[in-house]
Amino acid sequence: MPQSKAEVWLRGPLPDMPPLLQPVAHALLQAREELNDLMADFPEDLLWERPAGLASPAFHLQHLTGVLDRLLTYARGEALNQQQLDYLASEGKYYQVTNIVTELVTAFNLQVDAALLELRNTDETTLTEVRGVGRAQIPSTVLGLLIHAAEHTQRHYGQLLVTVKVLKAL
Repeated sequence: MPQSKAEVWLRGPLPDMPPLLQPVAHALLQAREELNDLMADFPEDLLWERPAGLASPAFHLQHLTGVLDRLLTYARGEALNQQQLDYLASEGKYYQVTNIVTELVTAFNLQVDAALLELRNTDETTLTEVRGVGRAQIPSTVLGLLIHAAEHTQRHYGQLLVTVKVLKAL
């Protein structure tokens, strides 16, 4: 990220974003900006490498997209559909296509766009409503799920950052 560019949260409120959800949106946008910069010139042949047994960059890219989708589904009070379950099962499994880095980054960008739209349409009065997570329906709240979506995105971006830097240094 260029030094002259302020972090997303310092650029002010996002239009039409509920005030209580601004931090969630800012975190997702920050991760997206940094991820796009990080992956802009990443070599395809390193995408599935697992230095020191770490998760591969491909896994992190797949997981960032998938988990954001799943957490938003739970926040809406819905169960995962078969397509989401299939995607979850495929995370980290090797496949080869041309321009896979671009494909995975684009999928993440589209998922962030979908998340921002969902955040904009979230009624703040629902934030404390209980929502079940997973098959066990572990209780959380709409706000808990949305905050976890942001922090989980940031956490996996950080892991991706370290893995990519290690692989580029090898």
